[in-house]
Amino acid sequence: MSADPKTVPDFESLKKRQRAIRDEWPNDFALRIHRSISWIGRAEHETEDAAAAFLFLWIAFNAAYGGERSDLGARNDFDVFFRRLERLDAQGRLYGIVWSRFLGPIRLFLENRYVFAPFWRHHHGEADAADWEERFEAARRRFHRALGERETVTILSMLFDRLYVLRNQVMHGGSTWNSAVNRDQLRDGSAILGSFVSVMVDLMMDAPEEDWGEPMYPVVEG
Repeated sequence: MSADPKTVPDFESLKKRQRAIRDEWPNDFALRIHRSISWIGRAEHETEDAAAAFLFLWIAFNAAYGGERSDLGARNDFDVFFRRLERLDAQGRLYGIVWSRFLGPIRLFLENRYVFAPFWRHHHGEADAADWEERFEAARRRFHRALGERETVTILSMLFDRLYVLRNQVMHGGSTWNSAVNRDQLRDGSAILGSFVSVMVDLMMDAPEEDWGEPMYPVVEG
């Protein structure tokens, strides 16, 4: 499976492809892809600010992925979506992102309690998170089992749980801009998202006939 960076399209190549084939697409799908690519383009300008790049890429992810869901951070939603992408991924590009390009940074995310949601719920006194340490260890065991069995979707689902916590920390004012505390996480997170979201959109453009759902906020005339 290739991890060649050339298999990760940039904004210009995504936009060029979109323009060439968008007239054949359903309106909802066309809007979803158009919005996502626009935010990928914006993120590419943030070469010096990992936090800004991370947030723009998360918006790009939500533009393509988000729909009428009660909780966009639910692991089951991630599992279903990532399995669909894996089915469409004949070239194994997602495999390359996980196993060749970013396995080290992914491992750091999944071994880090500060991006583990139950840790913070316990910190805020929520009774149902008192066992966060046991749950963290169970998640670590699940991660290492997935490593041994090369379960790409399991790894991605667990990773995005952690990226979702990092996203919340930044979006809700739980971190300081340019702080050393989470600088490495934001740098690695933006790099992972940059590759993943671009490949995700490219894979979706391979299958406009799939039911990708209605955009949460469609364009409303009048």
